Amino acid sequence: MARSATHSTQSATLTLERDATALQSAVADLVRVYQFRDRDRICCHDISVTQCYALETLVDHGPMRLGALAERLFLDKSTTSRVVGSLVKKGYVEQQAEAGDKRATALLATPRGRRLCARITEDLVTQQKQLLQDLEPDVREAVVRVIRGLARAADSRFRSGVSVGAACCAPDDASTGVCR
Repeated sequence: MARSATHSTQSATLTLERDATALQSAVADLVRVYQFRDRDRICCHDISVTQCYALETLVDHGPMRLGALAERLFLDKSTTSRVVGSLVKKGYVEQQAEAGDKRATALLATPRGRRLCARITEDLVTQQKQLLQDLEPDVREAVVRVIRGLARAADSRFRSGVSVGAACCAPDDASTGVCR
């Protein structure tokens, strides 16, 4: 009886390993395609992909401090500050003193920034329609549900500090710094 339980556990572990490897490959392929698609489709609007993500976050979630924006974008504050600085210079984002704390500033999308975000989103949604048009409605709904579920699970694990694996590789050999 114990042998059967051990075999079942080993089988489940192997299946999970296989599925995790397949998911990693599929997500990497999807991210790669969308990364280049986004670069090509967004950059023609005179902003970078990262600037677009920052602007979209401010449009979708309203005014926020730099630290909160950096956290949402998974960037450090100095990188986020440079991204926001470019958006401010272009007139897409503005900084306003917060009512309760005049030393603190909130970042918010300007009307011009909101219009740009809407144009980019419309362009990207048009491409998504082309991608989905040959799928049945129930399959489209399932695809969206699975991708949203994976995104929520990943976001929750990464934000909570729960390690999905080593955050960075551990060197095999301290003298060379080669990762295992």
